[in-house]
Amino acid sequence: MGKVVVVGAGVAGLTAARDLASAGHDVLVLETGPGIGGKVLRTAVAGVTVDVGAEAMLNRRPEGVDLARELGLAIEHPTIASSRIWTRGSLRPLPRSLMGVPLDLDQLAASGVLSPEGLERAGQEPSLPPEVVVDDVSVGALVDRRFGPEVTDRLVEPLLGGVYAGNARLISARAAVPQLVAYAERGSVLQQGASLPTTYDLPVFAGIPGGMGQLPEALAHGLDVRTGATVREVVTTATGFALKVGPTTAPELVSADSVVLATPAAPTARLLASVTPAAAAELAAIESASMVVVTFAFAASSVPDLAATGSSGFLVPPVERRRIKAATFSFAKWGWVLGAGDGLLLLRTSLGRYGEEAALQASDEELVAWSLEDLRDAVGITTNPIDTHVQRWGGGLPQYAVGHLDRVARIRAAVDRVPGLALCGAAYDGVGIPAVIASAHRAAAEIGPIR
Repeated sequence: MGKVVVVGAGVAGLTAARDLASAGHDVLVLETGPGIGGKVLRTAVAGVTVDVGAEAMLNRRPEGVDLARELGLAIEHPTIASSRIWTRGSLRPLPRSLMGVPLDLDQLAASGVLSPEGLERAGQEPSLPPEVVVDDVSVGALVDRRFGPEVTDRLVEPLLGGVYAGNARLISARAAVPQLVAYAERGSVLQQGASLPTTYDLPVFAGIPGGMGQLPEALAHGLDVRTGATVREVVTTATGFALKVGPTTAPELVSADSVVLATPAAPTARLLASVTPAAAAELAAIESASMVVVTFAFAASSVPDLAATGSSGFLVPPVERRRIKAATFSFAKWGWVLGAGDGLLLLRTSLGRYGEEAALQASDEELVAWSLEDLRDAVGITTNPIDTHVQRWGGGLPQYAVGHLDRVARIRAAVDRVPGLALCGAAYDGVGIPAVIASAHRAAAEIGPIR
């Protein structure tokens, strides 16, 4: 029986471990933290267990919902309430878009998101020639050229900020929004967008009643998972690998035939320093953004009728210079949250983008106060919450810089030269749950069956 050690008990590591165990391998999962799940975590706020990390997954990509159903978990889709953009003094409708890039000029005009000058500039897009995109380009640079910087600042930035906590003018278009590149290379994005269907057979997002945090909990069932087990070093041996685990004063050596590293880019780089220096150097160059999720429970009778807005929350462009970058009205977005609340309204804010380390340096009290100030100005909440929870995600989101796809190809080429080694996680092919699951399936397949 092949002995495989998986380092990291997030969704990627647990998925890979499950695949490998199903293939007959003897699998041990080592996790440095006190619990499992990585950025998919739930906890109790005012007695209601809710997600304090990822709360949804793409439904139109199958890996996440397929895995949840395999594990016997139910799937729930968000309500029809839609998100808004808090800009130019109002909560405004989010026009039909591709990651904030407008696909309908009439909706864009009706939204009031842009100034007259910005709208006029965006309206020139159909007259522009096809783009010649050599190698790669940032999302912001491409949108600036075709639609003008106001579209980037007020529409693309808040959408990308929600997914990557990043800066649109630094994030790779080919890695983050490849469809945009394909459209631009063919010609007008707006003209092609007009031909796209406005209704779809499948909802965009899916969740799990009771919280996405149930996904890693179900994945870990039956696996040998050790938490509080920090892997400090990985080296190759004549028969495979040796991992140094635990405190520096009393390390334990764990041997393995194969190793799967399902850790963020920075720790993965450190662990590969002697195994494959080329891959380690590339991984060390992948930067990350930190963010905070603040969850609130309010008495329903004490806050404005947020349901009347028809909104599931709002995004905030960085140019507005607010503290929060988004708010999610969980009670309005998910039927199970509203049902579990029993007189409570649960919602959450998020703070922190790439380069904004102040969000994690602030105290919990400051983060709550900043969030309440912005919620007051945006939707008129003036009462104190019944309960709050502050969840910090340090280095939680890898940044897909221009050239990211080429970097990942170089990492994989270097790792392929080390038999029995595989990588997975959010640093490679996408930060969403389905993409992370796909990377885990790929890593397990690379280890292969027992020889």
